[in-house]
Amino acid sequence: MMSGGNYTTIDNQNVSGSVPAVPDQGQITVKFTDSNLQTFPPSGTQGKISGGSQPPRDADDTFSKPISGSDESPQQGGGGWFRTFSISSYKQYFDVDTSDVLERIKDSLYPFRGTFNERTADTPDLYGPFWICTTLIFVAASIGTFVTYLAHKLQNKDWNYDINLVTWSAGLFYGYVTIVPVGLYVILKYFSVPSGLVQLFCLYGYSLFVFIPALCLSVVPLEIFRWVIAGVAGFMSATFVALNLRAHIKSAGERWFLIVASIFLLQLALAVILKLYLFTVTV
Repeated sequence: MMSGGNYTTIDNQNVSGSVPAVPDQGQITVKFTDSNLQTFPPSGTQGKISGGSQPPRDADDTFSKPISGSDESPQQGGGGWFRTFSISSYKQYFDVDTSDVLERIKDSLYPFRGTFNERTADTPDLYGPFWICTTLIFVAASIGTFVTYLAHKLQNKDWNYDINLVTWSAGLFYGYVTIVPVGLYVILKYFSVPSGLVQLFCLYGYSLFVFIPALCLSVVPLEIFRWVIAGVAGFMSATFVALNLRAHIKSAGERWFLIVASIFLLQLALAVILKLYLFTVTV
């Protein structure tokens, strides 16, 4: 009997009349169909989510696009010039190890070989140039400060730290290794000379390494020695850049010599600026 929505069990023996007794069915097994619930994390690929490593379906997939030549499969959808602002687009230019960087530094110290561009044509990097410029800034600030401090103390004069030395060095090295390659890239494109912007960044970045030991040697308190060090470093750096670009610039026609000479003189001008502002100690 059902009363008030509740079920009540009635003994079959106490029921009179013609109502037949319901035989005892025993334990009833209820089978449920397979659930549609899924385990976490999902084992298969659903939409753009694969193992939780891809962005959701409604997200911008610019940062998930693989770089050219990578092992990852390209994503469908947007991209284009937005990839310029993607970190993954620059991954290949930092994919170098210590042995690669040391080998390229060694090449920069042998400027007359002129084989740096050929060796780095397929794998130019920005890792080495960035840290070379950063090291130059640190060395220029620390060595310049130390030399100036000694010069003042030896003459019993007051000394004050010049914070502008750090900002000036940063602007000089970062600016030079950025602006000069961009300007040269535009000029070479004007003369239809095949060149890569990243390769120019790589070449100019490694060309500055020779100034690191030169700055360290500037602690010697001899003005003529400092001029010699600055001149040798500038000549090695200028020769390294000019000889590595000469073979490519020759396709510009008769003006190739003027371009190479301008590159050489500009690099020498950098050495003169470093001598006047970093290698010179005034008390």
